[in-house]
Amino acid sequence: MFLSTEFIFLWVGAAAAVVGLIAWLVPGLGWEIEFALWGALSVIAVLAWRKFKPLAFESERPTLNRRGHSYVGRQFTLDEPIVNGIGKLRVDDSHWRISGADAPIGAQVRVVAADGATLNVERID
Repeated sequence: MFLSTEFIFLWVGAAAAVVGLIAWLVPGLGWEIEFALWGALSVIAVLAWRKFKPLAFESERPTLNRRGHSYVGRQFTLDEPIVNGIGKLRVDDSHWRISGADAPIGAQVRVVAADGATLNVERID
């Protein structure tokens, strides 16, 4: 996940900068050695990043791009019935497909899970 092209190019570029510094300090270095150094330093830098990178970046808002999960635990009143386990629910500014036990219009439901574009609900008695 964190081995995207940006990180690859970052470390390959850093290796090139180090080789450039070495070539400036040691002017007689042949291009073959510079190329080999650059390749070795690139591989070492990328592998070191993979080993020492943070395992996960924690977000302050973990449900930001998982809108359905942000509704888990909320309670709603049904505008349309749940028939054969499927219904629709208006949540804030959008309509969601819901699944759960059959329930009439006006029943209170609680969102217990989100599965893609479907909210799983349970009736509140």
